[in-house]
Amino acid sequence: MSYPDGRTNDEWRAVLNKEQFRILREKGTEPPGSGQYDKHYPEEGVYTCAGCQTPLYKANHKFKSGCGWPAYFDSIPGAVTRHEDKTFGMTRTEIVCSNCGGHLGHVFKGEGFATPTDERHCVNSISLNFSPDDKAASGGAGGSKA
Repeated sequence: MSYPDGRTNDEWRAVLNKEQFRILREKGTEPPGSGQYDKHYPEEGVYTCAGCQTPLYKANHKFKSGCGWPAYFDSIPGAVTRHEDKTFGMTRTEIVCSNCGGHLGHVFKGEGFATPTDERHCVNSISLNFSPDDKAASGGAGGSKA
């Protein structure tokens, strides 16, 4: 699948650190409980893609799931794309940035959390940046930075 921000792996290596590249471009996972946003619960703000800065989640989408990774019950409309992931002998739903295709994590449904969607977007902290300014989310998905 192609994305609006269609940088090559060499172009991504020039702007991402080694661990960001491993997770965002090679679909890796950070160890549970290790990410800077796991226990980060601001009242306002927006989480953006660490690769292309596209707004993905509002702070009020975030909830305490206890899973070891940041958890969100919904994303900014159109910001996240879902794909079937059959790695490791199971079927899961992978979530990626709709602008650059950067791997965010996986989404799980029906776990019984008291959220409006009964979904848990389980996201790697390293896939995200945070801005305390909610205005960053008002424009929807961002454009290419290429």
